[in-house]
Amino acid sequence: MNTELAEIIRVMSQAHGRDISWYDESFLAQALEKRRAVTASQTAAAYLAYLAENSAEAAELFRSLHITYSEFFRDPLAFALLEHVILPRLVAEKSGRAEIRIWSAGCAAGQEPYSVALLLDDLARAREQPIPHRIFATDQSEAELAAARQGVYAAAAVQNVRLRHLHDYFTQQGETYTISARLRDRLDFSIHDLLDLRFASPRVSIYGDFDIVFCSNLLFYYQPDIRQFILDQVYHALSPHGYLVTGAAETAIVEQASGFQAVNWPAAVLQKTKPRVR
Repeated sequence: MNTELAEIIRVMSQAHGRDISWYDESFLAQALEKRRAVTASQTAAAYLAYLAENSAEAAELFRSLHITYSEFFRDPLAFALLEHVILPRLVAEKSGRAEIRIWSAGCAAGQEPYSVALLLDDLARAREQPIPHRIFATDQSEAELAAARQGVYAAAAVQNVRLRHLHDYFTQQGETYTISARLRDRLDFSIHDLLDLRFASPRVSIYGDFDIVFCSNLLFYYQPDIRQFILDQVYHALSPHGYLVTGAAETAIVEQASGFQAVNWPAAVLQKTKPRVR
């Protein structure tokens, strides 16, 4: 780690009580360059001096490290595998005896959990019988969770949604689309920090035991040891043969960590293996 980056981490911790050491160095460096430009700091030393005296800037830097971007059906291959293979398989295995349990970690404004809720509802309608399920969606940002609970999206945000699904599950009002109350009522949104040592899964879920966990496009923002910690938490939160849906660029990271194997490469869906090899 270069000296300037190490000094930024020290100042954030000692002067502002914010630990940013767990983030990947290249990601941190990019974030710092952006904040330097925003604050018109000519050099790294000038930005460091500004940061040391400015708690508002520390808050902005910290906020910039929390990625909140998401999309409906962001990874078409993964969602195709879920729709046509994994969800029907889970429904058959449960056979109405138990609910399907799903967790969307780092859900941002809710596009990911609503996508899987839509697929489950679509499958239930095709089968002409309800599918017992619970979907827990978590994020660190209460602002993002508030937006997710409202379920209102700009037209550009729903471009990956099929026209039939737009008609069945959204209400259009001008240039915005609102998710149906039928889907909103089935999701449980709550605050959860993936780095919390006390809980491997959302507290509202009581006991974890998830059939599917979405942990997509966030692992590569962290240092390797933090990635491993997150994957350990997810591993313990999953049911014995549960599935992890990750980002396409993160599949190799997950496989190298052990405990998971790809279901159908190149789709970014992996299944928990047992026993675990470390």
